[in-house]
This record gives sequence, C-alpha cells and structure tokens, in this order.
Amino acid sequence: MQVLVRDNNVEQALRVLKKKLQREGVFREMKARQSFEKPSEKRAREKAEAIRRSRKLARKQAQREGLLPAPKKKVPARGGAAR
Repeated sequence: MQVLVRDNNVEQALRVLKKKLQREGVFREMKARQSFEKPSEKRAREKAEAIRRSRKLARKQAQREGLLPAPKKKVPARGGAAR
C-alpha cells in the first residue's frame, strides 16, 4: 500500500492511509487476531455477517424497485475546512 505525501503534509497522508487501511479491513483483522476465536464463535460470526450482507443487498434491491423509500441524504457538516 502506498500513500503520497504532498507539500510535506504528513497529517493528510496519515488520514488517507488510515482510510485505506479501514477499507481493506486491516483494523478489524488486527482486533480479531488479538485473542483466540473458537471455531464455533467464528462460524457464528461469519454466519451473522453473511445474513447482514444479504439483508443489505435485499434492502438495496427493494429500494431500486421502488418497494422501499430511498434513504435520506446526509447533510454535510458545517464549519469544516474549505477545500
């Protein structure tokens, strides 16, 4: 994984790196590897994750077909740094 540092702005590069690591699931995996997970717990967790994914997929499909209302748009926070 590679992040470019522009104008010696290390803080911005760190934010970008953290976001990339979050997307890849590195933090979740590190937390999971801190302690042993029993095989039965692993199966239960993976099954719950699969159910969550399938429900999310079904919800999105229903929204596309017009059976459910679309989610409300998030309003951007005020007072942030201008880009």
